[in-house]
Amino acid sequence: MIGNALLLALREIRRNLLRSGLTMLGIVIGVAAVIVMVTIGSGATAKVRAQIASMGSNVLIARPGQMFAAGGRSTARPFALADAVAIGGSGDIAVVAPSASKPVVAVAGGANWSTTVSGVDNGFLEVRDWKLDGGRSFTAAEQRAGKGVCLIGETVRRQLFGGQDPIGTTIRLQKVSCQVVGLLSVKGQSSMGSDQDDLVLLPLRTFWRRLAGNQEVDRIQISVRPGVATAKVRRDVERLLRERRHIGQGEDDDFSVRDLSEVAATLTGTTQVLTALLGAVAAVSLVVGGIGIMNIMLVSVTERTREIGTRLAIGALEREVMTQFLVEAVALSAVGGVLGVAIALVASLAIVDLLEVPFVFNGGIVLLAFAFSVAVGVIFGYFPARRAARLDPIEALRHE
Repeated sequence: MIGNALLLALREIRRNLLRSGLTMLGIVIGVAAVIVMVTIGSGATAKVRAQIASMGSNVLIARPGQMFAAGGRSTARPFALADAVAIGGSGDIAVVAPSASKPVVAVAGGANWSTTVSGVDNGFLEVRDWKLDGGRSFTAAEQRAGKGVCLIGETVRRQLFGGQDPIGTTIRLQKVSCQVVGLLSVKGQSSMGSDQDDLVLLPLRTFWRRLAGNQEVDRIQISVRPGVATAKVRRDVERLLRERRHIGQGEDDDFSVRDLSEVAATLTGTTQVLTALLGAVAAVSLVVGGIGIMNIMLVSVTERTREIGTRLAIGALEREVMTQFLVEAVALSAVGGVLGVAIALVASLAIVDLLEVPFVFNGGIVLLAFAFSVAVGVIFGYFPARRAARLDPIEALRHE
């Protein structure tokens, strides 16, 4: 019986192809919108996670001043190298990387570029899990002596050297000349939108002596050993820094310690909530499509009243008539769901490429959107089908 009802439904859809197509349009748009929104949201979440991971795993970042205090960072006393050494004395910490930065114009040949110069040691590369695409890192002797050597990011290489190999060449940072000994691998944008590849790294002592004129540290990056809770280490670091900076009980910290795992959880949680919200909004169009199916099925019942009356008069059961119209409604929504899935996948590939986020295929949401489209056909097709089945055969045959 179902097979025969399906054949009749497909015949009716073909008979009124334009009307059927317009009826399915709401379902097509709804299914496609849900899948596209969720796919883009999943891609954005994956991109945020990758960007956080590019800043290092199990990493804490200590800075002078409070992150959200007005003027806090500019007036707070900077760290000293001894603070980083004291933090590194904990057995829960793998690597501590003190650093200091300032904006500088880098010059090479006839090209110049405004960038950020950071004084670091090799622990910085380890904490950030930053590889080299060419050359080498600083030697221990270069770090101790404050030699004029540097590592550059991809953006700086592109702006100063174009397609040339920069290893072994010399660049000038203000009045300081340094030899490029290494090229950092590409990191891309951070989660905050800044270009991580737009930087030059100097040995910390070189930066102090030849650029900064002081021995201040404006950031301490801390890599926590695997298996150790970053929350515990964060509390220990905060307690140690309060002691070293002579902050009394009840007084506010004049520094901040940020846990990147918490930042990652917050950002991914936010993108997931937004993805769910966008998917829910898009799902509303499926309901609108269902109303369109109900409307057109009611029209179809009215147009085919004499046909229904004839079938009932010659012995067709109410459930057979009801099944015929219900199958027709489900067929409309199912075909619309299939077309919506196909359009969504093509559109998702185009949009994620435009937005530069990864394509994350979610088979579960595809099946859910299709199942929901079929359910819409069942729910909104039931009332017209029941109305058709309950027609009085005598009155139906008299219908003009």
